[in-house]
Amino acid sequence: MAQSDEQARESVDQAKDLVIESIGETMDLYGVTRSVGNLYGTMYFEDSMTLDEMREKLQMSKPSMSTGVKKLQEYDIVKQSFRRGSRKQTFVAEKNFFNFFNKFFTKKWEREYELNLKAVEEAQPILRDVINDESLSDEVRAEAQEIYDQLESSKAYFKWLAQLVEGIRNGKIFECFPPPEQHKD
Repeated sequence: MAQSDEQARESVDQAKDLVIESIGETMDLYGVTRSVGNLYGTMYFEDSMTLDEMREKLQMSKPSMSTGVKKLQEYDIVKQSFRRGSRKQTFVAEKNFFNFFNKFFTKKWEREYELNLKAVEEAQPILRDVINDESLSDEVRAEAQEIYDQLESSKAYFKWLAQLVEGIRNGKIFECFPPPEQHKD
């Protein structure tokens, strides 16, 4: 059954929309708003885009586009690019999902272990003071010791997470879990 070019373009747009929606939903799972995820998904299929082109394509305000682009730049998955003959800023999205994974998740995980280790390191001296204060009841001191020990155990996870981040950044993770070969259908 032959399609017209217009019908085929609608099919292509429908396929892209399915993926864009999926990317938006996935990024929402990891704390990035769905609209910013949809912005990344839209940019994923484009060579480069200006804020005006993004606004037109997504029907969002220019300030929203600017804020979204800044958020994606923080994760280093969108970069400013140069378009010959244009004075407007253009932006390009990371197209390689392995690079995306590296940049996006390592920033999130790095923040997780830094925040939590800092909190643990601030909490433990407070608990140590309670544990060592012999004027307090055994019950309170035992509770403080239990929490202290729990926090001490959590450090192993945060140190492991830091190693995972480093393993992703330096590529060693791909020695254990190599990306599958790409096959053209």
